[in-house]
Amino acid sequence: MVLVSNDEICAAIKDIYEDMRSIAEPAGALATAGVKKYVEQNNIENENLVSIVSGANVNFDRLRYISERADLGEHNEAIIAATIPEQPGSFLKFCQLLDNHAITEFNYRYAPNRQAHIFVGVALSEGLSEKEALIAKLSQSFDILDMSDNSIAKTHIRYMVGGRSDADNEVLYRFEFPERPGALLNFLKKVGTHWNISLFHYRNHGADFGRVLIGLQVDDVTQLEHNFDELGYFYQNETDNKAYQYFL
Repeated sequence: MVLVSNDEICAAIKDIYEDMRSIAEPAGALATAGVKKYVEQNNIENENLVSIVSGANVNFDRLRYISERADLGEHNEAIIAATIPEQPGSFLKFCQLLDNHAITEFNYRYAPNRQAHIFVGVALSEGLSEKEALIAKLSQSFDILDMSDNSIAKTHIRYMVGGRSDADNEVLYRFEFPERPGALLNFLKKVGTHWNISLFHYRNHGADFGRVLIGLQVDDVTQLEHNFDELGYFYQNETDNKAYQYFL
């Protein structure tokens, strides 16, 4: 008997779609997920194997979950928790250690202590071996915890990082910038070394433009926005937004 996880079923749905341009329901893609797992476990090569797609009655609302989890099931994404110093420049140093790995998700909220915990998604192209090498490299500079198989982290915590904070002189901005390799790192180079980042949220949704919500502790908003203007990205001050005032 071959057992597969929900993430592996989601990856199989994605495989079927990319091959056939048809979207199977989770139960319908179960056999394909099982064949993939069987091939991986037994190192099978140069064989013709058949799986039966038994249903395509997928609920449209379920596509959000399937898309979110498919890359994890395919080992094309790693979810990492990192502990970094609570000081300007720490974000940038962490991102620079990622080298050419694309950041798929970045969640952080300021806490009044000397250590910050960040929730990061990283794109992979070589699966588990690449993830292990990346974690080993990051662990030389930071405390790293692999959350890729943590169900609570994937289902709940990634959406709950944050809460209200007593960060002094905090302002909130949202940004939009072209979604291309290095865009997020370039953004942090221009912003993250001058002011302390007190809130950060980013998620790659495969769109043409990336969207970032960022909180900064600043004394001079005029100088801050002057630097923003030099970036050339669309931005808007959201400090008076009721959603921010109520929940963050």
